[in-house]
Amino acid sequence: MAHIGSDVYEMQLNGVSEVMDLLLIDVETDVGDRPGREAAQSSRNVSRKQQHWERHMAAKKSKRKEEKQRKKLNREKQSGASPDSPQFSKRVMKAITKERLAEAQSIGLKLCVDLSMSDSMSDKELSRLAGQLRRLYGSNKKATRPFHLLLTDLREDSCLYRECLRKNAGFHNYIMDITEESFLDLFPPENVVYLTPDAEEALKTVDADKVYVLGGLVDESIQKKLSFSRARELSVPTARLPIDEYMVKKDNAKNFHSKILAVNQVFDILLTFCHTGSWTEALQAWFPQGKGYVVAPLSVAASHT
Repeated sequence: MAHIGSDVYEMQLNGVSEVMDLLLIDVETDVGDRPGREAAQSSRNVSRKQQHWERHMAAKKSKRKEEKQRKKLNREKQSGASPDSPQFSKRVMKAITKERLAEAQSIGLKLCVDLSMSDSMSDKELSRLAGQLRRLYGSNKKATRPFHLLLTDLREDSCLYRECLRKNAGFHNYIMDITEESFLDLFPPENVVYLTPDAEEALKTVDADKVYVLGGLVDESIQKKLSFSRARELSVPTARLPIDEYMVKKDNAKNFHSKILAVNQVFDILLTFCHTGSWTEALQAWFPQGKGYVVAPLSVAASHT
């Protein structure tokens, strides 16, 4: 009996030992797996961030593509091109463009870019302005009825001129007038309309007897109302694009709203208005979406006209 009791006791001890061993294994497994779970969680977080970044970049790329397509369609409308238009060779198109621009210098609507304020700008701003002048000229080249363009107060020894040569291939062959003279040396003040966002009067139409002047400044210029002050100093009439009359503020996360446009953007709006006769269409096509304005409903726009 004693021997049997001893065996039972030993079996009980062995059972307790096995249970303890199993518990120890569970504890060790739990502790050992914790860094692995943390690593897996970290990996999932990285994966989620990567997927979010990829979605963001894809959306950005899609938006850029849509904007590029929108501008392409706008330029096709502006130039009168259509899918059914006859396809000419590059050589023929170049000759047609050259002929149009040469004709515009005789009979086209006149537009000056006043570059007398370039000394007020930094090198970065001058570089941006040179790029805007290239885009402005590019739009004029594609237009069915181009403007007679003039760059006034542009000295050949100036930083801006050198930047235009550096950034704009073939700048010295542009079919436009480039002069060191002021626009007032070329045209009487009563024929001039200086376009500035700070003007009180809205531009209603584009008159063939007028000379329209854009201030050669860039968006980030810190000197407020510089073009308006320049026009006042020269005692010439001013006007602004009819943004208030045809557009309304759009809610956005940054609560950002601006009517300050680059010279090429103002030019594209003018060019489209001259082609279509519609401010709504011109602003819809070319007013940058990131400026916080959208074209107003017809009923609102009509109340301003």
